[in-house]
This record gives sequence, C-alpha cells and structure tokens, in this order.
Amino acid sequence: MPQWRAWGKRFFTASLCNMNPIDWLCIHAPGFAELPETDRQAIFHFSLLWSFFEARALRTRGSASAILDVTREWASRGQLTLAPFDGSLAYFRARYVANGEPTQPFQGLALRNNDNPALVLSVLKGENTNVADSVAALLIVVFRLRNNLFHGVKWAYGIQGQRENFKHANAALMSALETQGYVSVS
Repeated sequence: MPQWRAWGKRFFTASLCNMNPIDWLCIHAPGFAELPETDRQAIFHFSLLWSFFEARALRTRGSASAILDVTREWASRGQLTLAPFDGSLAYFRARYVANGEPTQPFQGLALRNNDNPALVLSVLKGENTNVADSVAALLIVVFRLRNNLFHGVKWAYGIQGQRENFKHANAALMSALETQGYVSVS
C-alpha cells in the first residue's frame, strides 16, 4: 500500500474515533437528523434497558421461549400481576389490533413461528387474559421491537414515529425488572 494511503487510512480512522456517533448518524443515516431528541432518547434508553433485562431476567438468552419460561416462572411463584403492565399492554393492543383484526403495524412486528404469534395475537385481541400469557405476549412484542431495531428493519423508514413504541417498551421492561426483584426498589 502506498505510504500516503496508509497515512490517510490511519488519519480517517483516528478522526472517526473522536467523532460523536450522533453527529455521524445525522450525516449518514437517512432520517436521523430529523428525528426529535425525545425519540432518540427513547431509543437509546431502550437499547440499554433491553440489554439489562436480557442479562438479568433472561440470563443472556433472549428469545420468545425464554420470555415464556420466565413469565411462567414468575406466575408459579405468585409474583406476577398485570397492573404494572396495564398501560403498555393497552397501548400495544390499540396499536396492533383494530376491530378484532391485526393492523398493518402488527404485520410489521414480523413475528416468526417461534415467537408464538397465536399467543401474542390472542392476548392483544383480549381473548387470552391469563396473566403470565399477557405479560409474555407484551414482552414478546418488546422483543420484536428489539429485533427490528437491532437488525435494521426500523431504518427502512428512518426510525420515524417510534417514540411511543419505545416509551411503552421501556415501561414494560422497567416494570418487569422492578416487580420481579431484579433491581432493588427504594
């Protein structure tokens, strides 16, 4: 490699190390510069909360089946009530079901067979009111938001219009961590 090219590559890499990633995203990621700060914050918070939730509650093995297992474990210990999750569950029910049918945003969750879509839809429709199933369905929705964010699906539309999704996902994760004793509540 010519000397000037090697120097240029080192200089470019060093300057990127000093660049604020938010500034870089504003320059390079379509739609990011127009994203309101409150939307960005909800997404940043979600990234940290999901990581913490997966480490503590799911023992670093995040999946729909792990979510089902842990919510059933919480219920079997008598430690699970729906009240802390009511607001988030109501929000996602209104977003993903209209007139008893799944909405277009529900299709955007891209639930796979191993995500237990029948369970999720039955809870969102209000047909299944079992507490463990309801919390599991809510957390599976949160898991799909996580997958769609981390695997790039949400970038297809510049992560626009996601604040409420992440706000309610964050509330569900914090409720799970607090009510199930993964953090001390003062």
